[in-house]
Amino acid sequence: MEIRPSDLSAQEAYKLVTGIVVPRPIAWVTTLSPDGIVNLAPFSAFTFVSPKPPMLAISVGHRAGTYKDTARNILQTEEFVVHIADQPLIEQVHASAVEYPPEVSELEELGLVAVPSREVAPPRIEAAPVALECRLRHCMEFGETRSRLIVGEVVTIHIRDGLVSNGKIDTRALNPIARIAGPTYATLGEIITLAPIAQTPKS
Repeated sequence: MEIRPSDLSAQEAYKLVTGIVVPRPIAWVTTLSPDGIVNLAPFSAFTFVSPKPPMLAISVGHRAGTYKDTARNILQTEEFVVHIADQPLIEQVHASAVEYPPEVSELEELGLVAVPSREVAPPRIEAAPVALECRLRHCMEFGETRSRLIVGEVVTIHIRDGLVSNGKIDTRALNPIARIAGPTYATLGEIITLAPIAQTPKS
């Protein structure tokens, strides 16, 4: 089978690509509107782009020509919090994808408890095992749909006690969820550890 992306609509291409690039980590993002409303939404087009300073990137699309509340809030306030959700939070993560009106807080609708962040105004979710406070550093638009790639610098990291050992996250204990395609999610499943690759000495 051979497919030419130029023959596909944006929605058709989206369905294919999100089924191919799997599994994807989920950025569960809180932002604050200029009116003080806390917004919460999940994004699976998400990765880190720099270790020092640590920076994260999320891709935010739009519907009917209107960008999601998350993108608008970040561009206006330049602050946001990225959470990594574990398996017990999967129902709330899925439900937070519902497009509520801007004046409605998803945290209140889902019964999630917010706690103050240390360095940014948007609060973090108390139940999330990891929360990364971010400040906006870059915003770029890509493609015909003008998806916005938002890059934030991590200024504070909150990690649940017991998840860090020797400076590393215990991934099994974190038990994060990932996105497949559509309303389909995955957990880590089997974890395979191989021997470290020896570094070739520089000549």
